[in-house]
Amino acid sequence: MIFIHHRPDWPSFRWDSDVLSTHLSATRYRQGRLIGRMGSLGFPMRTEAVMQALTDDVLKSSEIEGELLDRQQVRSSIARRLGVEIAGLVHSDRQVDGSVEMMLDATQRFEAPLNAERLFAWHASLFPTGRSGMTRILVGSWRDDRTGPMQVISGPIGREKVHFEAPEASRVEAEMRAFIDWFNATDTIDGIIKAALAHLWLVTIHPFEDGNGRIARAIADMALARSEATPQRFYSMSSQIRNERKVYYDLLEKTQKGDLDVTEWLDWFLACLDRAFEGAEATLSSVSMKARFWGKHASMPFNARQRSMLNKLLDGFEGKLTTSKWAKIEKCSQDTALRDIEALVTEGILVREAAGGRSTSYALVWQSEDR
Repeated sequence: MIFIHHRPDWPSFRWDSDVLSTHLSATRYRQGRLIGRMGSLGFPMRTEAVMQALTDDVLKSSEIEGELLDRQQVRSSIARRLGVEIAGLVHSDRQVDGSVEMMLDATQRFEAPLNAERLFAWHASLFPTGRSGMTRILVGSWRDDRTGPMQVISGPIGREKVHFEAPEASRVEAEMRAFIDWFNATDTIDGIIKAALAHLWLVTIHPFEDGNGRIARAIADMALARSEATPQRFYSMSSQIRNERKVYYDLLEKTQKGDLDVTEWLDWFLACLDRAFEGAEATLSSVSMKARFWGKHASMPFNARQRSMLNKLLDGFEGKLTTSKWAKIEKCSQDTALRDIEALVTEGILVREAAGGRSTSYALVWQSEDR
């Protein structure tokens, strides 16, 4: 089977600028408008928007690969590394810290040149134990072919379908040298187009035994940060890719089995980015609502447990809030949890939901009114 890296003109990507120009202009306009709007926010709201975007980016980039991280751990890890004071900091494990460190290095140090050592450090941060699941892998170095060619395969044994086969390991060092030189070069390619090409190019080389998708998305985020000339992230491209995961993988496969015309891939990337901007608008609404909530209740003498749980509810608490969940999360007795909750019900901040008895659950008053 022929893949694009087998083509004699690899990696001379080409695209139809006339097809993309209108879409690119519209996306650029929306990008600039979003950055301008976020820049006009006060520091606390802007910080909260950045925290949400970075948290979503780390969570969803891992989730695309089937790895589920804990939101509170990710948020706490980001806050520590950015020096942001937030309520309810929790301990984060090495896996979470490594994913956070890679993403922050890519986006906060976007101006620093990319090089092999930096990529090796990212890879090592993703696999701090030297294993992917139960399998030991090469960490912090380019892959080899000791277990056979690097392939993306699905289907039962004996009837496997090969979706993609990466270049031979003997080619990886030279391929990555060419990629890094291109990525660091100052050229006339639009920054968004460069982000899309970098993503595709890195995934096609597949330089590591594992983690290639996450590193490719980090590189795309780095290129987008360069295009915006700011380390502040107000949207999550990985969240939108997660929402469109099947299309994402199908289009990657189609592009890698095609020729060097990548117009369709670029057009999808632009559309996906545009939809990520829409998600940022929703984040801004959430941040604004949270700011209004704390402004409205600024004089309330909340204890630390109440403040912590209210922040979790405002951030989108998963499932039903019960006294037992409150007690477990805040590490207190159920009697203490019930007193905390009842005080908030009395103040009109929480409301009992319809089901009673042992299954009694509670919601923020504004959440209950929205249902």
